[in-house]
Amino acid sequence: MSSTPPFSIPSVQGFVALARKVYHPIGFKRGYNFTLFVVTAGGMMGFALSRMIYFNIDGVFCNPDHKQRTVPGECYFYQSGTGRAGIVMHLAGMIPGGFLACLQFIPVIRQKAILFHRLNGYLVILLSIVGIIGVLMVARRAFGGGVSMQTAMGTSSIMFLGALGLSFYNIKKLQIEQHRAWMMRAWVYAGFIVTMRIIGFLAVMITADSDYYQVKQCAVLDFIFSHNQTKVIDLYPGCGGYYSGESPGLNVIIHSNYHAHQPAEIAAGFTSVFDAGSWLALVIHAVLVELYLHLTPAESECLRRISYQRQLEAGMKNAGNAGLTVQRLGDAEPWLPPAELLQSEHGRTPSSDENMGEKGVGAV
Repeated sequence: MSSTPPFSIPSVQGFVALARKVYHPIGFKRGYNFTLFVVTAGGMMGFALSRMIYFNIDGVFCNPDHKQRTVPGECYFYQSGTGRAGIVMHLAGMIPGGFLACLQFIPVIRQKAILFHRLNGYLVILLSIVGIIGVLMVARRAFGGGVSMQTAMGTSSIMFLGALGLSFYNIKKLQIEQHRAWMMRAWVYAGFIVTMRIIGFLAVMITADSDYYQVKQCAVLDFIFSHNQTKVIDLYPGCGGYYSGESPGLNVIIHSNYHAHQPAEIAAGFTSVFDAGSWLALVIHAVLVELYLHLTPAESECLRRISYQRQLEAGMKNAGNAGLTVQRLGDAEPWLPPAELLQSEHGRTPSSDENMGEKGVGAV
């Protein structure tokens, strides 16, 4: 009687060997680093690519008949003037900047294509500045434009540009491990816009049947309903003063309901939760990047040794601490390269307890 061989499952070692064939050629030495790169940088690159169609602002981004578009009514403020210039700058800066920034974290590019890494870095910083200027120009209207939302956008912009600036300063001082840390912080902060949307979509569905309300201008409602005065008046009679010309800036209360069959309530549903989602996403990203940096001290120490060598070759004073290190800014113990550390250990003077011990041995 012949027995059928059992179904063979690939061993863990076989899977690891296969995975190494994938991530070793692009410079990753550890599997967890490659996994995190795929999740974070891959997510950012996918998000940026999916938003490329937004460059067609009137045909896609602000087209009410297109599936992938902004919150209903928001494009009322993007038709001309500051709002139009701001959204163009934001899209033109952050979409390509976010995609190109992910290339900076691929080890083989940093090691084998140094010139590209440097030039691409300058381009990413320039695009980021343009994009953030655009953010600040549209912050008053984006996602409802409430004070909480404006504060979240302003805070995240300051954190992002501040981290980019510190990263740039440290690489100019050849402090590579600090350059790595601050550049990672910058783009993890920037990535909160993806998590913000995930949290926002979940929150808007959870709160769909709750009694939340938003205030919107009648001019925006007129834009949402394609200037159909009859429909706007039927749904929101309070807008009569807007159409009569008595109150051009008239506002009315809108019920927030994602499951509604009319766009004004759907828009109110999103704007009622996106500010909270923004703050929560920003905190999550800020905590996670610090956790990662805290759990990878070996990588930081390796880069600091390289920084020491390059600063020494460049003739910098206090090699190893030329950038913004904790030794310069705080009360940390002095950092010494391995050879000097070993030499200092051999050449250190005995402590008082050791002296007493030696005297005791001599007396015996």
